[in-house]
Amino acid sequence: MPLPDNFPRDPFAIAPPDSRWRPATDSGGMVLAERDPAFGSLLPPLADKIRREVAAWRESGYAGASATTRALLDWWFNRPHMGADGESFQYYFAQREAVESVIWLHELARIRNSLALAPYDSSGRIRTGDLREDWPRFVVKMATGSGKTKTMSLLAAWSYFHKSYEKDSELSQNILLVAPNIIVFDRLRRDFEGLRIFHEDPVLPENGFAERNWRSDFQLRVHKQDEVSATGTVRNLFLTNIHRVFMSAPALTSADDEDTRAHFLGPRPVGATTDSKVDLGAIVRDLDELLVINDEAHHIHDSEMAWAKSIEDIHNRMVQRGRTLSLQLDFTATPKHDNGAIFPQTISDYPLAEAVFQRVVKRPVIPDRESAELLIEHPDPAYSKRFADHIRLGVEEWRKARKECAKEDGKKALLFVMTEDTKTCDEVAAHLESAFPELSGRVLVIHTKNNGEIAEKGKARDLEELRKLREQANSIDGADSPYLAVVSVLMLREGWDVRNVTTIVGLRPYESKSKILPEQTLGRGLRLMFPDADGDEKLSVIGTDAFMDFVREVEKEGVELESVSMGERTPPQTPMIVQVERGNPDKDIAALDIEIPRLSPRLIRDYERAGELNPAEFKHAKALLREFPADAPRDIVFRDILTDEVSHRTRLDDAADLEESRVVGYFAQMAMRRLRLFSGYDVICAKMREFLSGHFFAGPADLTDANVLRNLALKEAGAAALDSFCGGVNAALFSDRVGELEVRGVIRVSGAKSFAVRWRENIQPRKSVFNRIVGDLALELRFAKFLDRCPDIASFAKNYMAVGFRLEYVKADGELSNYYPDFLVKLPDGTVYVVETKGQQNVDDSRKFARLVQWCDDVNARVGARFHPLFVPEDGFNNAVPKTFAQLVALFANAKPYSAA
Repeated sequence: MPLPDNFPRDPFAIAPPDSRWRPATDSGGMVLAERDPAFGSLLPPLADKIRREVAAWRESGYAGASATTRALLDWWFNRPHMGADGESFQYYFAQREAVESVIWLHELARIRNSLALAPYDSSGRIRTGDLREDWPRFVVKMATGSGKTKTMSLLAAWSYFHKSYEKDSELSQNILLVAPNIIVFDRLRRDFEGLRIFHEDPVLPENGFAERNWRSDFQLRVHKQDEVSATGTVRNLFLTNIHRVFMSAPALTSADDEDTRAHFLGPRPVGATTDSKVDLGAIVRDLDELLVINDEAHHIHDSEMAWAKSIEDIHNRMVQRGRTLSLQLDFTATPKHDNGAIFPQTISDYPLAEAVFQRVVKRPVIPDRESAELLIEHPDPAYSKRFADHIRLGVEEWRKARKECAKEDGKKALLFVMTEDTKTCDEVAAHLESAFPELSGRVLVIHTKNNGEIAEKGKARDLEELRKLREQANSIDGADSPYLAVVSVLMLREGWDVRNVTTIVGLRPYESKSKILPEQTLGRGLRLMFPDADGDEKLSVIGTDAFMDFVREVEKEGVELESVSMGERTPPQTPMIVQVERGNPDKDIAALDIEIPRLSPRLIRDYERAGELNPAEFKHAKALLREFPADAPRDIVFRDILTDEVSHRTRLDDAADLEESRVVGYFAQMAMRRLRLFSGYDVICAKMREFLSGHFFAGPADLTDANVLRNLALKEAGAAALDSFCGGVNAALFSDRVGELEVRGVIRVSGAKSFAVRWRENIQPRKSVFNRIVGDLALELRFAKFLDRCPDIASFAKNYMAVGFRLEYVKADGELSNYYPDFLVKLPDGTVYVVETKGQQNVDDSRKFARLVQWCDDVNARVGARFHPLFVPEDGFNNAVPKTFAQLVALFANAKPYSAA
């Protein structure tokens, strides 16, 4: 069933509960009844009701939550942030919803054991025996690649600070973070070692935010596996493999044993990787408070398993001391029992169908009918010859992807082949290396157990293989890794969360006894290689009929597999790479290069002067204060002025000081988003309070007065308040530094880094350093073709963002923004024209072109008259059809955007 039309493409946008994916029958497309047995294997029974409760709670502004919780949710999801790379950072809505769901169940619904979840069952199929834990266990279902680890970090921080700041908190400052195997452990270690994820992501609020010293008070000690330092009773993060916390009942011994050493000397130490020099299980069982977070928790599919029994034992030990396990959080993309039923404790659901649609992960594509008909299973006893067609098609798909990916610095494509057993695994690997020269010595062979897991203990040879495998798994995406293909018995079940798998070839029949799910098979190739590319990134999936039937099972989960033509002469499924074409012998990159002086910014916003803002000096039309009847609705809805989504509801019967704080905070948040401010909230909040109460309306306004709040809740009034405030801030903080302008080096077009874009129409130019010119509009491509034919130019370039040439300018609404002119054209004498092409025009076009004219004047005054602006309107260009660039300049020398004429 396709997603509803109102499900957002933007993964950061709030998705209303009614927009989410729900299962349908295979034929008629009718939604299954929630009591239908098939429904329970596709949709978590608790997810819908909890999602609706959480949505209402979010709209209320998190009413009823503790002060710590409200501050953290505000910081994480309402404030602008900057990531470690200096770019704007935002959490996915799926991550936000998972965090909110856990918090709502703990704080508002006060769930203290699994059985208390039963009222949220919308299917009527959950039995009380299904919810057997005496402690709260919440399962979070998130598609592979959608950021489970970041969600874990947020919830770990919430538990820590809630216990730190809230009286009588039942949460914990001790966190046990558990991995199912050593491969997953290594992945988690990279994020949590040294508390890296907490400091690189905006997990910890600034000191002073909401009157707390968050960063100073966050004093977790990280203990990894056996590396346990001196532990206190609180503030510990134990990162471990599950085997370290298994119950270990001592073996019974006696003096009559044949070997009495164990009886008299104690049990002898052993050296398997799952044995521990430090009894971590005993340490965590002796704590009075503990939050357990399980990664890849589909392993806990049976309450009788050692993993589940170990958690139960930890809880029971606490009960004996009058304590309880604070919370168990299980994260997995596939929370399913062996019979396919979803874990009943699943409280939040971000299915693969939604992740694919929102381009959070790759879109799986399969051969169309014509391509599939070319694949013949040959009657040959040799496995590699039997499936030679499938292997060759997989290699062809991988080759195309490899060629395209190689254009991006440090990127390479990986081929993943799955076989039936260890013998065929070795045979296919040998075939790949002998039949395809580029794979010689570059195929990694992995032998797994029947369930797709890698054994972690055994003979010394096996342990050494595991050690090497761990190293290879951690580095296979890197350019330094020699491997280009992986051949394995089954797909690794988890741990190999690499980004560079572009092609999967399945050569084995999948059977239910393997306990492997289609989502797990695809999961190892779903992570995005080019997360910043526009458009879909695709994963080619090829295999036997039985394998493809198995893969198509994901369509029941709402994933729409796309059928595409595959083979040597078809385009690759990877994004298109735009790069400086240094390897082309027909191009002299130095001669084609274009240099642009790098001027210091002329227009800046002096944020340090924010404290000196005087709202009384803001120039704007005063708003009239309307009078509403006393019986007007008591619930006032505030909407995000930018997206029109509900921000929160204000109930006028609440305390007046709370209402004023909520309203002022809301407008301050909106202002910071528009102004792109990443700090200084307290200053902006104070100025917003002063502005709204004393200067926005025609007279003073009491922000605790119901009538004033009713006015501010009006969409028109709210938008006017935001426009007026931001305009005033911009006008006050903008500074023209014309007297301080200086040339700070040069921008060379040849210095642009390669980047990925979705496949679209393009040209491969002769007179540009770039391998492709990709236009956002048809006009840009036509103009690029014209330039490439012009006999009187030396070179040209599309001014991609990767070039780094941008001009700051003031938009019509007063905002400071960046403007990227369309083209750079160099003449044989070194003169450079900066060209803006334009079809349909808007109100800011005149401001952009005026800024370009100003920039040319500024540069020419400092380096000589070599730079000229040129505006080329679409209608004039189409009608004139010039033959040379000189003719183009003569035609449009005086052209300007219409609004500037």
